[in-house]
Amino acid sequence: MYDLLNGLSVIEASSFVASPTAGLYCAQMGAEVIRVDQIGGGPDFRRWPVTEGNDSLYWENLNRAKKSVALDLARSEGRELLQALVRATGQFVTNFPVGGFLSHDGLAAGRPDLITVRVMGWADGSPALDYTVNNSVGYPMLTGSGPDPVNHVLPAWDLLSGAYAAFALLAAIQRRSATGAGGEVRVPLSDVAIGTVANLGGVAEVLYSGANRPRLGNAVYGLFGRDFVTADGQRTMIVVVTPRQWTNLVAALGLGDAIAAVEAARGVSFATDDGLRFAHRDALYPLFEGAIGARAHADLAAAFDAGGIVHSPYRTMLDAVQDAALVADNPIFGTADNPSGFTYPAAGAFATLPQDARQSPRPAPRNGQHSEEILADRLSLSSGEIARLIDAGIVGIA
Repeated sequence: MYDLLNGLSVIEASSFVASPTAGLYCAQMGAEVIRVDQIGGGPDFRRWPVTEGNDSLYWENLNRAKKSVALDLARSEGRELLQALVRATGQFVTNFPVGGFLSHDGLAAGRPDLITVRVMGWADGSPALDYTVNNSVGYPMLTGSGPDPVNHVLPAWDLLSGAYAAFALLAAIQRRSATGAGGEVRVPLSDVAIGTVANLGGVAEVLYSGANRPRLGNAVYGLFGRDFVTADGQRTMIVVVTPRQWTNLVAALGLGDAIAAVEAARGVSFATDDGLRFAHRDALYPLFEGAIGARAHADLAAAFDAGGIVHSPYRTMLDAVQDAALVADNPIFGTADNPSGFTYPAAGAFATLPQDARQSPRPAPRNGQHSEEILADRLSLSSGEIARLIDAGIVGIA
């Protein structure tokens, strides 16, 4: 946690991954993010993984450092309270549909400088999820060895869309500071996905070649990079991106003469050309398989580390969280008083500001924990009016 965005307040009405991620990143940098949900929790409130008490560890971590207001959004008075909160605050992040009671035009009628950032599925407003967008842009047909597609378990487009939405919010605030103009920013997952494909050269590649890239399994396209198995059965990934790394890798494995023989036979030099190492992988891979397969992983790891060679053994997520460098000794982690009651390392801001003291991660709120506070502060409702709303079931409290 840092205080870079101290003084900025954002209303968030969202669910699942992308939109809550935008709010999370803002909260981790010090913004007051007020998440508004249905009383009892929205559609993602119990999303797995869950504890034995049915508390969502997913929800608990995507909503850290936020405040919670619970309203009955099925009733007009609850919807009107959310609209009033958005107008009173001036910054709104959501993945609700373009139309309806949270349309930007309707909200901005009472707040012309309102900024709305709306995370969407498809740009036309039709629904999509990370897993369906990923299929649409072709990555599952590049992943694995084939012929079947391989879905990636990481919701990459959700996470990128959430980060882009947070960036877009701050960009829109900057414009408003300069011009006074509000407006809506729409961030469709589909556009983030296909735009990223284009930024990585993928659109140009397939149009230039007229063909899809071949399936490569665990090999890295265009580089010398692949998984190999050591003498003691450890599967490890090795990737070479610089001439120095290539020279040191060849030396560490004692393959200088064998590599020179391949170069002479094929009339090439692998010293400085990533593409040639990839193009001639049919001759190189067997040499490396033999050399790596003859040595224990610990021996190889020491030699690779000494040579600045990029490598990493494959391991499970349980292995990873037990790695002190990644978690226990990593300053981005701390502990918090989690609503689930389960104590574990919680992530704070990913960025580190060496000149600023890092604050501890904060817990996620309980559903409705801040309803009374926010309605009083933002809408100047009296305690009696808030009590009436609670008694009527329009406002929920923790």
